[in-house]
Amino acid sequence: MLDTRDTGSCGSEDGHLVVMKNYPPEFKADSVALYESRPEATIRSVAADLGINPETLRNWVRAAGVSRPRGRRTQKPSQPPAPLQGGERRLAEEGPRAGGGTRDPAEGGEVFRRGDALVNRFQCVADLQRRHGVKRLCSILGVARSSFYYWRRTAADRAARKTADARLTARTRAVHQESDGTYGAPRITAELRETSGEAVNHKRVARIMRASGIEGVRLRRRHRTTVADPAAAKAPDLIGRDFTADKPNTKYVVDITYLPIDGGKFCYLATVIDLASRRLAGWAIADHMRGDLVTDALAAAIRTRGSLAGSIIHTDHGAQYTSRAFAEACRSAGVRQSMSAVGSSADNALAESFNATFKRETLQGRKSWPTEREARLDAFRWLHRYNTRRRHSRLGQRSPIAFENALQLTPTTLAQAA
Repeated sequence: MLDTRDTGSCGSEDGHLVVMKNYPPEFKADSVALYESRPEATIRSVAADLGINPETLRNWVRAAGVSRPRGRRTQKPSQPPAPLQGGERRLAEEGPRAGGGTRDPAEGGEVFRRGDALVNRFQCVADLQRRHGVKRLCSILGVARSSFYYWRRTAADRAARKTADARLTARTRAVHQESDGTYGAPRITAELRETSGEAVNHKRVARIMRASGIEGVRLRRRHRTTVADPAAAKAPDLIGRDFTADKPNTKYVVDITYLPIDGGKFCYLATVIDLASRRLAGWAIADHMRGDLVTDALAAAIRTRGSLAGSIIHTDHGAQYTSRAFAEACRSAGVRQSMSAVGSSADNALAESFNATFKRETLQGRKSWPTEREARLDAFRWLHRYNTRRRHSRLGQRSPIAFENALQLTPTTLAQAA
């Protein structure tokens, strides 16, 4: 069971930066619960989402004595039968009167002129040329003989492209399903390039997706959860809408968003995001918006980084962030507080964008989660997957941890950067 309050410090067992040797009991319990709740998932896939070794998760599952019902593996969408081509299609449409090609094509000339694709006319010429001749058929169908001969001459190239497109469609669909149906053409292209080493063009991937009906998740507006306290102490804006940083562990943005539950209930998610790598350094979930929700998220970020001393924490004017408890937690951690202007969502746009992405990719069109447990498990999985696997356009289509690893930073250099 998930606890009433969950906190997360997002590390990576395979990363160079933070290796969590002693996982908190809550993390172990949530990992096992996530595996147990997803009958279609494997140990390896769940471990990859959480950034841990599969054997580590396997040991936790064994220790917990979990015995889940094995669900069916995700089935690939059934493909429609290949359409009849050329003359076959036309003969089928004309029905018994076609007589297997015994009818004079001149009598059915009007049938072939009903807005048919040019390739179907070429195919019809190819199918019937021995009986009626190329010249006559081209005249009836309104196509140039030179165009028909070019089409026939390039048949092998078209077949090769069709085969290549079929293979790419299968790989594209697999990547899309692996991302829980969230990736669009740019991220799928990056994944294909990295996993296959093939120089795939993003426009071709977009074309394949359109033809196959594959779509990523698009963002929409979010509801605000900020409730300001006019009497609370304020801090200056040290960010100034510059959501960039030269080094990790120097500037962070934090925010709260809600998780809607059936029956009009809510949970709340507080996050701490690094502006240099977009890494989710810490987070907390609770069924309330009291001050300890945000201090727990800050504590989780401290566990991830080792120290936040010298860094900037940028917030809105929500009562939780202007509270005395949060100010004291920031002072104890050695961080400087920064606040956006009152009522200006653009001053904390990066955090709001993160929240919108999180909800769109977890809810995927639903208005709420059926239960609080499902909401917490979906959040637990997505938040860890965000750091370890989800590709970020701002980071050159790399995940936040992969981006930080590319910088070849160590915990020591992180502390020095602070």
